[in-house]
Amino acid sequence: MTDVLEHHRQALTGYCYRMLGSPFEAEDAVQETLVRAWRTFDESRGPLKAWLFRIATTVCLDMLRGAQRRARALDLAAPSRPGTPLGPPLPESSWVLPIPDDRLDPAELAVARESVRLAFVAALQHLPARQRAALILRDVLAFSAAETAELIGTSVAAANSALQRARAALPATPEAEPVDEDLVERYLDAFMRNDVDTLVKLLHADATMTMPPFAWWLRGRDDLEAVLRLSGTPCHDNRFVPAMANGGRVFGQYLPDGTPFALLMLETRGGLVVGSSTYLDAERIFPLFDEFRAAAS
Repeated sequence: MTDVLEHHRQALTGYCYRMLGSPFEAEDAVQETLVRAWRTFDESRGPLKAWLFRIATTVCLDMLRGAQRRARALDLAAPSRPGTPLGPPLPESSWVLPIPDDRLDPAELAVARESVRLAFVAALQHLPARQRAALILRDVLAFSAAETAELIGTSVAAANSALQRARAALPATPEAEPVDEDLVERYLDAFMRNDVDTLVKLLHADATMTMPPFAWWLRGRDDLEAVLRLSGTPCHDNRFVPAMANGGRVFGQYLPDGTPFALLMLETRGGLVVGSSTYLDAERIFPLFDEFRAAAS
C-alpha cells in the first residue's frame, strides 16, 4: 500500500505547492495526506487518486486558516530606490518560495509548466482558499465539476461559482517562455565577471530585481544598473551550480570557501532578462535540491 500511495506523491506535491506557496509546507501537507490515507483507506471510498486529493484539499484548507498570504517582494511594497537600506528581513512565512522541478510530476510539468511559474503561484495566493482549490483542480489538474465539488466538499453549483469568481479575480501574469539557455549562460558569465555593461544590455527596460527575505526590490534597467555598479564585486571565484525550479533555470551560488550563499532565479522573455531573484536563505533552501546536495558531497 505504501508504494501505491508514494506513486501519487509528486502530483500531490504540485497541488499542495500551488495551494500553499511553499515547498516546505507542501511537503508537510503531502506527508500528512499520505499518513491519513494509509490509516483509513478502503476501496469503498472510490478511486484512490480522487480520495487522496480530497484529503490533501482538507489538509491545505486547514493549514491556510488564519495564515497570512505568501507573496513576492513585488506584491508587498512599491519598488525601492538604489542606495536605500534593505530593511529588516521578513519571516519565511511571508514569501512564495521556489520548488525544484524534480519534486513535481514530470508529466504534469510537460503540459502545465506555466502553472508552476513563481508569478502564477504568487497570483494564486491572492484568492480565497476554496476559490484557489477550485481553480487549481479544474483549470490546472482537469478534474470535472462534479469531482471538484466532491474534493472541496460542496455542491456542483457552489464549486462552479467559486471557479468563476476565482477566474475573475486571478491577477494576470505574463505568459512564460521556454528557458533561453544561451541568454541565461551569457547573463551568468557577465554576472560572475561583474561586467555591468553586458549585464545592462541583457536586461529588459522594466526588469526587476528582488532579494528575499528582504522586501526591498527594484524595477527598471536604470535602477538595476545603478545597483550593479555600486556593488563592484565580481563573483568569478564563486561557484554556481545549475538546477531547475518552477519550470525555469536557477543557480545555487557558493562562496569560495564552499559556503552556500544564495539561490539565483532568472526569468527571461523576448530574448532579455525580465527578472532576477536572489534568495539569501541558502541554508534552508539548498537541501531541497539534489544537485546542491551532490555538489556539497
